[in-house]
Amino acid sequence: MNATTWQHWQLETDEEGIAWATFDKAGESANSLSGVVMSELGLMLDRLDVSPPKGLIFRSGKAAGFIAGADIQEFTQLDTPEKGLELVSRGWNLFNRLAAVRFPTLALVRGHCLGGGLELALACRYLLAVDEPGTRMGLPEVMLGIFPGWGGMLRLPQRVGPQAALDMMLTGKTIDAQRAKRMGLADECVPPRVMENAAKLLVLANTPRRSPPLLQRLLNGPLKGIVASSARKQVAKRARPEHYPAPYAIIDIWAKHGGNALEAPQLVDGIVRSSTARNLVRVFFMQERLKGFGKTDGNFQAKRIHVVGAGVMGGDIAAWCALRGLTVTLQDQGMERIAPALKRAYASYGKRIRDKLQLRDVMDRLIPDPEGHGAAQADVVIEAIYENLEAKHALLKRLEAVMKPEAVLATNTSSLKLEDLRTVLANPARLVGIHFFNPVSKMPLVEVVSAEGGDPEMARRAAAFVKQIDRLPLPVRSAPGFLVNAVLGPYMLEAMRAVDEGVSPETVDAAMLAFGMPMGPIELVDMVGLDVAMAAGKGVAGSDVEPPRCLVERFNAGHLGKKTGKGFYDHASGSSGKGAAKGKAGDVPTGLAERLIKPLLERTQQLVDEGIVADADLADAGVIFGTGFAPFTGGPLNYLKNRGN
Repeated sequence: MNATTWQHWQLETDEEGIAWATFDKAGESANSLSGVVMSELGLMLDRLDVSPPKGLIFRSGKAAGFIAGADIQEFTQLDTPEKGLELVSRGWNLFNRLAAVRFPTLALVRGHCLGGGLELALACRYLLAVDEPGTRMGLPEVMLGIFPGWGGMLRLPQRVGPQAALDMMLTGKTIDAQRAKRMGLADECVPPRVMENAAKLLVLANTPRRSPPLLQRLLNGPLKGIVASSARKQVAKRARPEHYPAPYAIIDIWAKHGGNALEAPQLVDGIVRSSTARNLVRVFFMQERLKGFGKTDGNFQAKRIHVVGAGVMGGDIAAWCALRGLTVTLQDQGMERIAPALKRAYASYGKRIRDKLQLRDVMDRLIPDPEGHGAAQADVVIEAIYENLEAKHALLKRLEAVMKPEAVLATNTSSLKLEDLRTVLANPARLVGIHFFNPVSKMPLVEVVSAEGGDPEMARRAAAFVKQIDRLPLPVRSAPGFLVNAVLGPYMLEAMRAVDEGVSPETVDAAMLAFGMPMGPIELVDMVGLDVAMAAGKGVAGSDVEPPRCLVERFNAGHLGKKTGKGFYDHASGSSGKGAAKGKAGDVPTGLAERLIKPLLERTQQLVDEGIVADADLADAGVIFGTGFAPFTGGPLNYLKNRGN
């Protein structure tokens, strides 16, 4: 092959006249499209204009995916309208140029292909997707408060139809290789062993792409207004324009400007330099920092997990670990207690996995173990029984006696201190907390709890395990409620105090939904259970704090929330939560939201001051990913700092 090399690209032409453009960003583990990378791509196209190949195939030189997207660090430097427009025009013009070349082009997509990476692939004539679990495609810019301005809003609707395209762009969801083929995003979906030959055949055949069906062309043309109107209504159910303007901008740029953001410069500046985009980019970097806690030097990778306690939390932890590829043994006092967890897992897996053989493989990794034999072989053992100190003492002592000395011994306690739990252990320093949140399959944060004098290597291994199962590890010190429950307690307490004063639960929840919370605090109490709220309140607020009257009355009446069908809301009748609160949106007293959020803000700051969590950024990340605190604010302490600015 004849080869030309730049800092980040290599161009080789094979004996059949096909040019292979290999992207391998120097000094990085993943490919991203920085200004320098894009300039080099322009130089490559200059060379190919002079000497056109029979075809051009883009591929990645990284083990970790195709292209992760634009270089997000560059977003933090967009401090003028001109810089924002220059960034958009850079990608828009370059990818338009790529789309117009005279020779066939193909993106060979293996691994993640996101944002600007997918926009580059869409500018190619063909897209070949490699069929393996790591291959994911999407335009997740909306998650950063921005839009896919390098051609995604033009070409994705043309390729797959506007409804499917808007669904991807407005939610940020990603799709796998097989789904990409079914919906027309990928031209072919092939296994890794034949990917390069398949790419060459597709380029050499140079077959015209199939035209979209007539209905898709109509919806992307004369009927755009209907699609746009429907999309706005769907977005309005999930996001307020004052909090999240980007999805509304995506609809408008597609519907009114043909996907070309440069035709709406004021809209571009209003999005790119908005406080929402600034805060969501900040949240992205905080998320990357959390992932960093799970990185190891390669000396620890869990293969076998043992979970004790097959209740909702324990069973769902076990199910999630099995889904992520680990072999899991699940222990409880008998098969009759383990069976419901297995049934829940099968139902949950069935919603995610269509292939019956794959479903069977996952279920085979989730092994009922009433005798607890799996503890001796496990790399991580998680205690998830009920919150009783004596019961946990007895269990932890038994587990330590049979476990491998290098294995992680963890508790999922949410209210007991590690210092109290570890007193029965021969090696107390090995105990760590690995605190999941409910529902395990949806909540991304896991608190990794260390006690005073704990073994730091065990905490590192616990964080590595959390990252291994695709969760975000947050290091916290042992204290009542750790971080997340400790800040939620005062928040829910203040909400129930307001109910005691005569404010309706619906109005309380409406105030916080308007603030930007995903769920109101009263509905949250119903979700976690009024019995849990009573117990947690004593642990976090102190036994001398009088519980709210509205909580005590319902608790004494046996109305424990959603699990009993009735709490603050009547869940059996369906008149609960967001639906009920929205009807009260116009009745929210001025200042109610600020009153309700104040205890949460103060408690978060207090926990940073006390060193329970290391710094304000980690506290913000923990509260966002652990409670759903309005991400557009950048987190509670960022909100507190910038309030009124």
